[in-house]
Amino acid sequence: MTQEEDIAAEAAAETNGPTHSGFVALIGPTNAGKSTLVNRLVGAKVSIVSHKVQTTRAIVRGIAIHDNAQIVFMDTPGIFKPRRRLDRAMVTSAWGGARDADLIVLLIDSERGLRGDAEAILEGLKEVRQPKILLLNKIDRVNREDLLALAAAANEKIAFERTFMISAENGSGCDDLMDYLAKTLPEGPWYYPEDQISDLPMRQLAAEITREKLFLRLHQELPYASHVETETWEERKDGSVRIEQVIYLERDSQKKIALGKGGETIKAISTASRKELSQILEQPVHLFLFVKVRENWGDDPERFREMGLDFPK
Repeated sequence: MTQEEDIAAEAAAETNGPTHSGFVALIGPTNAGKSTLVNRLVGAKVSIVSHKVQTTRAIVRGIAIHDNAQIVFMDTPGIFKPRRRLDRAMVTSAWGGARDADLIVLLIDSERGLRGDAEAILEGLKEVRQPKILLLNKIDRVNREDLLALAAAANEKIAFERTFMISAENGSGCDDLMDYLAKTLPEGPWYYPEDQISDLPMRQLAAEITREKLFLRLHQELPYASHVETETWEERKDGSVRIEQVIYLERDSQKKIALGKGGETIKAISTASRKELSQILEQPVHLFLFVKVRENWGDDPERFREMGLDFPK
């Protein structure tokens, strides 16, 4: 019996019924709320969140159990009109995730509606064969008449299987969404053990947590020319872990911003990241951050591999 069959047998015994499983790709414009939604549906933080657009760079898989189903959510980078090599890699990754999924969920910010990138995504979805459902997010900020008009306009362009109105922030409508996904995904064995919530390696998650704190702290000052890598991870005899990470920037002027006066900015970023990592790992964390300038790292194939992206030619 394979590992997947073992997992399925255990799940079926516990839930008194056949198991369902599948991959659900969440796609949408930047800052539509995909990462916030994945974290809510999984019930734990698996994807970083900030107000900065294009925070998610590569596909993050969050794993949720609902009734007899294991739902693997694929949090994809926001889809937008790319300008740089990194942009192209992110958008390609998002569309690739959609084509690999069993079901596609298009998440639209109800306040922004179908303007801009959302319109282009709807056109692109016409070329994708998988069944699709529509999620209108942030419904607590829009009146009902406008929501109904938005749903009708989107469904005129794409034959969505279902439309859900939700709030990723407060959870409204999410239970109905999970019920639907659990029943709709194909019958089959679970892909992961029941207690696993993500397939992201811990070293990479740690780097993502630090990148989130960097974005939150330097929302306006620092552009997207930043990347974090976990260089060393040492489990110590006292039960703590020592982590060394490098923040890569493109110019010396950015280094001064990241460090801050007297090192106060990098210290604040390190403290916030260490605190969250200690909670996630449930053990003391000693975090050491280093800032290095690597010009044009956005054209370095190795950096793309570290981010889980294919290097576009």
